[in-house]
Amino acid sequence: MSEIEREAMEYDVVIVGAGPAGLSAAIRLKQLDADLDVVVLEKGSEVGAHILSGAVLDPCGLDALIPDWKEKGAPLNTPVKEDNFYMLGAAGEVRIPNFPMPPLMNNHGNYIVSMGNVCRWMAEQAEELGVEIFPGMACSELVYGDNGEVKGVVAGVFGLEADGSYGPGTEPGMELHGKYVFLSEGVRGSLAKEVIAKYNLQDGKEPQKFGVGMKEIWEIDPAKHNEGEVTHTMGWPLGSNAGGGSFVYHLENNQVYVGFVVHLNYKNPHLFPYMEFQRFKHHPKVAALLEGGKRVAYGARAISEGGYQSMPKMVAPGVALLGCSVGMVNVPRIKGNHNAMLSGKAAAEAAFDAIKADRSGDELTDYEVEVRTGAIGQDLKKVRNVKPLWSKWGLVASLMLGGMDMWTNTFGFSLLGTLKHGKNDAESTEDASKHKPIDYPKPDGKLSFDRLTNVSFSMTNHEESQPCHLRLADDSLPVSVNLPKFAEPAQRYCPAGVYEVVQEEGSDPRFIVNFQNCVHCKTCDIKDPSQNITWVTPQGGDGPNYPNM
Repeated sequence: MSEIEREAMEYDVVIVGAGPAGLSAAIRLKQLDADLDVVVLEKGSEVGAHILSGAVLDPCGLDALIPDWKEKGAPLNTPVKEDNFYMLGAAGEVRIPNFPMPPLMNNHGNYIVSMGNVCRWMAEQAEELGVEIFPGMACSELVYGDNGEVKGVVAGVFGLEADGSYGPGTEPGMELHGKYVFLSEGVRGSLAKEVIAKYNLQDGKEPQKFGVGMKEIWEIDPAKHNEGEVTHTMGWPLGSNAGGGSFVYHLENNQVYVGFVVHLNYKNPHLFPYMEFQRFKHHPKVAALLEGGKRVAYGARAISEGGYQSMPKMVAPGVALLGCSVGMVNVPRIKGNHNAMLSGKAAAEAAFDAIKADRSGDELTDYEVEVRTGAIGQDLKKVRNVKPLWSKWGLVASLMLGGMDMWTNTFGFSLLGTLKHGKNDAESTEDASKHKPIDYPKPDGKLSFDRLTNVSFSMTNHEESQPCHLRLADDSLPVSVNLPKFAEPAQRYCPAGVYEVVQEEGSDPRFIVNFQNCVHCKTCDIKDPSQNITWVTPQGGDGPNYPNM
């Protein structure tokens, strides 16, 4: 769109994404120099609208960034007081004792939180320091300088025609230029994906691995509520079909977070992650907790699971990748927000030093060094073999060998070295002919729900006249390749019911994309076996509006 004329605004640092990483970077920059011009651009309708997480927070990131967060009223109100691990079978469960667990698995000192509310609070702290935050401003393009460096972004494009062209009502947006640009878009962000490809940042690294995490908020019977309880499960209903597990967290106000994660390297294209989640809630232990309660919210998002060996190079000329744009989740702990905050702090410090030295548009190599050798790298290196062990040899091997490896890493060494992941998640999908379809029970409307009903509890909304933000490289592939070979798994891997195959008598099958349902989880961009789907940001403010997720 080089022919489009736009106004440009100049900043010292432009930050894309008002999640924990981006807000931490903004706060730290203004702590270091109140005169720096810092802007944060957020595609959600408000800060926190698109935030979904497992919601047990290790406060070490906040401790480093805002040591007096308690006095400042950070919404960390529910300390973890009970930590449970279970292996589920179809009709019962076995408690896994805590004492053999490596120390890093202990949740003592952590908090059950709404990360949406934490980010809203962090935005207040940033604005008090003078950071400009613009919600509802999706960043749709990168702006490159004369030497190939990233020098800014295009934000605030509204009113495109349905085919993506500019019409009489189109607002072309504006360019925001910075000496450095930070991309903290979360998992599989469209701009970070472009940067990784353009500058070959994944070269020499293992492929990134992902899971899809789905979560509901429930209000339950006060007699069953145990504020501060954290429970994780493995095993049923997934069994050998896929890796993954659940979490159930008791926060305040008789509410619980009920979540389910499915690793996206599963082989059977008939697997239906959303229905595995719904089936999980019918386990006797879970059903007893939820019966008589009320589901009040639903959401889904992809989770980066590759860990230490999958982190791409994090810097290129003028740009740095933060948080989940890199992939900083500690998989066995199901925690990444603390590392996201630490990454934002580290990027800010590197940019401050560079700007103070009159540099701009170059690579912030100090940031990369700090992430790989500092607290983040140390956290992720200890657990780097858990995910590949689980993927290659299953749950039991992961528990035994992974547990042993985490223990030895506690003392600074690993007998296994660093294991590789091998295939990416799309390549893991096998032909449908090699697997049997899975018969899932129909949702009962009390404990389990159909996808479209649940999507309504994510408060998602997209202006229907805008271009579809789920782009097919080849419109014919879903029917010509994915349907006969893989039974078109997009019908099942999407947790929002975006994709469907319509087969009417006397007509050829048609592939339908209901982009209005999209909750921006990015699963399709990751798992499509033909790698035919690209998620790009829709216009600002559209998407889910998660209440306290």
